[in-house]
Order: sequence, then C-alpha cells, then structure tokens
Amino acid sequence: MPDPTTSRSVSRRAVLLGGAAAVSTAALSGAASAGPLSLPGAGTGRLADPFTLGVASGDPLPDGVVLWTRLAPDPTADDGGGGMPAKVVPVQWEVAEDERFSRVVRRGEAQAAPELGHSVHVELDGLRPGAEYYYRFRAEGAVSRTGFTRTAPAPGSMDPLTMCFASCAHFGQGHFTAYRRLAEDQPGLVLHLGDYQYEYAADADDVRKVLGPETRTLANYRQRHAQYKTDEDLQLAHAVAPWIVVWDDHETENNWADETPEKPDSGFLDRRKAAFQAYYENMPLRSTAKPEGIDMRLYRRLQWGGLATFHMLDTRQYRDDQPCGDVGNVDCAQRLEPDRTITGAEQERWLLDGFANSAARWDVLGQQVFFSRLDNDLTDGVAFSTDSWAGYVANRDRIAAGLGQVRNGVVLTGDVHRHWAAEVQAEHEDTGSAVVGTELVTTSITSGGDGDDDAKDAVLAENPHIKFHKNRRGYVRTRFTADELRADYRIVPEVTKPGAEVRTERGFVVADGEPRLKPA
Repeated sequence: MPDPTTSRSVSRRAVLLGGAAAVSTAALSGAASAGPLSLPGAGTGRLADPFTLGVASGDPLPDGVVLWTRLAPDPTADDGGGGMPAKVVPVQWEVAEDERFSRVVRRGEAQAAPELGHSVHVELDGLRPGAEYYYRFRAEGAVSRTGFTRTAPAPGSMDPLTMCFASCAHFGQGHFTAYRRLAEDQPGLVLHLGDYQYEYAADADDVRKVLGPETRTLANYRQRHAQYKTDEDLQLAHAVAPWIVVWDDHETENNWADETPEKPDSGFLDRRKAAFQAYYENMPLRSTAKPEGIDMRLYRRLQWGGLATFHMLDTRQYRDDQPCGDVGNVDCAQRLEPDRTITGAEQERWLLDGFANSAARWDVLGQQVFFSRLDNDLTDGVAFSTDSWAGYVANRDRIAAGLGQVRNGVVLTGDVHRHWAAEVQAEHEDTGSAVVGTELVTTSITSGGDGDDDAKDAVLAENPHIKFHKNRRGYVRTRFTADELRADYRIVPEVTKPGAEVRTERGFVVADGEPRLKPA
C-alpha cells in the first residue's frame, strides 16, 4: 500500500481527497477563468458548471491512457442532454507531472459533440511508462476538478501493483461510501466488473430517489448514467486512478443474453443499441470500443509490465440464452450441452490464445459471473445459478483448462452481491478435479442494501473448495508482486446511511506457482 507519510502520497491526498476544487480554480495554461457555461434556458447571467459529472481515466498503456469527461451543466435533465446546446463545444485538456500544473507535459483540444452526449475521450500517447500524472479539462471558461492517473509499466517490469475491483452499484439501494473508501486506499488501478448502473425505475423502498422511468431509450440511459456520475464518492473513485471497465447485465437490462431479452420485447435491440451508446459515452474507453449499431467490442487485454495481464471478458453480448428456463438455482441436462457458450466462439479463441502466449507472472480474468462450482442444494441433489458459468459447463471447462496452463491464473468476479473466495477446479462437474487457479468474488457497492452476517456455513460445507463468504457491501483490494497475490476483502457495515468506515473482513495470500488460498 502507498506510504501516507511520503510527499507524493500526501500531495495526492491533498489534491484528490480535499483540495481538488481549490487547485482547479486556476484556469488552464494560466489564463483567467471566463466563468462557467451558461445553462440553456436560464435567465440572463445564470451560470452552471459543465463538469458536474467529474473526470475519469482508463485503459492505461505504457505510453498513454484515456482521459474522459462529459459536459452536463444540468446533468439529470429528462431529455438526457445534460442541459447542453445542440452544438459542438471545444474542450481543452492538460496533463502535468504535478498537481499545480507547473510541469505540463501535454495539452490539446477535443470536440464535445451532441451525437456522443458531449462526452470527451482523449487517447493520450507519448507519455513515460510507469509514470504518474495529473490532468484536468476546461470548457467555456470553466475548469474541471483535477484527476490523477498513471501509465502502465514498461514491458517486463515487476513493480508491485495495488488494484481494487468492484461491481454492482444500485443508486437507490444505498450510498456509494465503498467507492470513497476504495479511493482512500489509493490503488494504482481499478477494475469495475459490471452493473455500474441499474435500469430499474424508483422503488418505494429506495434509500435514494432514482430519477426517470426504467431505462429504455438513449435519453433514459444518459440521464441514469448522469445521476450516478453526480455522486461525489463515485467521482472521487474515478479521479484517483485509471479504471478498466466491463459491463454485466444491468447496464442494459436484467439477465439479457445476446439478442434475447429477459422477457419478450420486440424493442429490445433498439434498447440494447441505446444502452451501448450511453455506456460508451460515460466510460473512459478507447475508440476501439465505440458501438457500431447493436454491437460493441468490449473484451480486450491490457498488460501491466511483466507482472500481470488483464483479460477483460464480456459474458453478455455473445452468450446463449440461459438454460433451464432461467428460473434460478436448478439443475437440467441443457446446461451440459457441449456447444453451449457464454463467451461466443471468437471471444473464447481470443482468450485461450492469450493464455497460451502469456509470459506474465499473473494472468487475471476480469469477468462478471460465478466461475467456480457453487452448489446451492444442501440435500443429495445439486442446484446451480443458470445465469453463471454453471449454465455453460463445457465452455467453462475449456477456459479452466487454459487457466491451468498459465503460471498463475486468477479469476475476478462480480454480480452476486456477496464476497466469496474459491479455488478453481479443472472440471465443474468433478469435485475431485485438480485446482487450476483461484477466484476472488467481490460483493456489491450497494446492491442488496446493508446485508447481514449469515456465514453460509452449510453452503461452505457443501462446497469445500470455497473458503470464504460475507454478505456485506464493499470491494476487494489486491496487491500483486512477483512473489504473491494478497487479497483483502473490504466491507462497510452499512450503506443505508452515509459515511460508514471500512475494515478488512478477511485476507488471503496466493503464492507464486501455488493456486491455493492461504490466510493472510
């Protein structure tokens, strides 16, 4: 973990945990601020900040990173336009080696167009590998908050990495305190494994009011993303480190599978197209992820020196429909059919080729749904979630075989709103098969509310390869080195009220070359 006594850590904390607004009052390049963008439709002289959604960075390479912002002086406007005029707005950006921007290394201008929700995706190159940078934006005289980012290390580097990963943040079901605590851990990298936002309309039991109807149109999805992005805790988590993001189902709708919606819906493909565009507009993604109609290439591979390779999967866009009628925890012969797929054939080949050609110390599979066997039947039978890899056993076992060929295989998972830790067996249906890797499952940021302290002892006894369970909200903090991976399961005791503290509920260590979970 970063040493909070060092000048770099203190400086970073001062800017991002308390001083961001003060630092950003100086206009870019030393020019005086001309004031923020005028809010369309407002009376003369009424002003609004166009940077209400914060800033973000993502997909770091050794020589660059993506910088993101989206202009929205009226962020939650019903039409999804963020209060922006229907015109292109120039946005200046600046990257520096210090938080005061006295050592600027790159600057330029991007165009925020209405066709992409006035979002900006700056794909930087020419930066130093393994270096830390500060960045900010300016538009119409207003200046954004300051963000902090870093490039990936040089090829072959074994410099340690602190990485946090998270999933499942339902705005209505709680406060995003866990995002703030994640930011305070000062990770070098953040992975978000899906369910960044939820499609549902407001519920009477919600802790915070969700705006708008259930999301179906581009305007709906833009408004929903904007409401999430106005949360200060989420903005802070984006501002402290680069993110690598993939989606799960709720960014579009619950339990969708390729072109099949959860329930019959003749308008689903239009809904999918709108959801994909809004996701791209609101995430720090490269142009290679820009949607084309109803398709969007999101699976990709990023290197972190020689220490780790992150293989980021999309388990929604190419999957067969869930087996057994998608009714929850059941068993049926359909899930064992050899041609069933959760990845699609092309993505499976891409992943297995990546494993076969990897020279990384740690190969990390960032994906959405439970990979290890999780039998929820506590009698003599078996029952599995058919929305998980258990519904696609042959596909799962081929991936597990590839995972067993790398030096250290690690699966990272979201979706289930619980912390779990498991040792991955080679064959899903053979409980005595060899252990080929480890799986770390993060709980939700808010989804499911505060949770409880049910230890699930009976479930753990039924699944001895699973070593830990906790039904509280939070995230997982990892520390990768050449010799070991440490995973700390971080929890907050409540999300129905803001400001909860965080603690490590359990820690595990995985030694290089030994795919077993040992108590930390």
